[in-house]
Amino acid sequence: MNKRKVILLSFDVEEFDMPLEYGQLMSIDDQLNKGYEGLVNIKQLLSFTNVPATLFTTANFANHFPGIIRDLSINHEIASHTFYHSFFKLAHLVESRTCLENITGKKITGLRMPRMKVLPARDIIDAGYSYDASINPIWLPGRYNNLGLSRKVFEEDSIMRIPASVSTFLRIPLFWLSFKNLSYSLYLKLVMRSLQAHGYVSLYFHPWEFTDLTKYKIPFYAKNPSGEILLKRLELLIRDLKAQAEFKTMNVFPLPRIGTSFKDD
Repeated sequence: MNKRKVILLSFDVEEFDMPLEYGQLMSIDDQLNKGYEGLVNIKQLLSFTNVPATLFTTANFANHFPGIIRDLSINHEIASHTFYHSFFKLAHLVESRTCLENITGKKITGLRMPRMKVLPARDIIDAGYSYDASINPIWLPGRYNNLGLSRKVFEEDSIMRIPASVSTFLRIPLFWLSFKNLSYSLYLKLVMRSLQAHGYVSLYFHPWEFTDLTKYKIPFYAKNPSGEILLKRLELLIRDLKAQAEFKTMNVFPLPRIGTSFKDD
């Protein structure tokens, strides 16, 4: 077992608001309850597989379900996903961090913006964070054009940026949609190549994915597979990766200081 390699497993703990983007009405209570249902499933899986994870949590979600967030903070890292998933203002950076610290009793050092929005480093630093995990270094029509950003951890001013992992060629994203839509064997192969090349991978998912999504009017590629089938696939992935590397939370990952360049090397 090569313990020098690291898996950064993370989840965006949030209101399930995707149906709203596709014209399906859904109350805020239903959004929150769907997220909670998924988080219960993820909590059980993480306990069963005995791996730590980083949970980027909206303060709104945490305010509604403080008990499970407090419980998860014992063995996992709680980080900020700002205050609401669908609405943001700059003050939410500080407000969400403070809220999560009050609930967990622990210092919150990490940020991931909803929908991987990239903020100026100075705004993040001024809000009291030491790292940002909001970069998806890919081109995704209508959402991202980050081909000029590094695929690997880099420093900007005095903050560390931790991009979501991509393949070593063509920058195929290794995020939640790839996990759902690529064959498992191909996805694992791409993850392993990135792990060997960089010494770590950063993979992210959402708890609501691991519930039954069949009734929601969202794209097929976003909801299939879901629920128990996807949960079993994630369990398999964790076990396969656990045989090759060590799972760590982002706040204890030994971040390399590789300069301020945004270019990939």
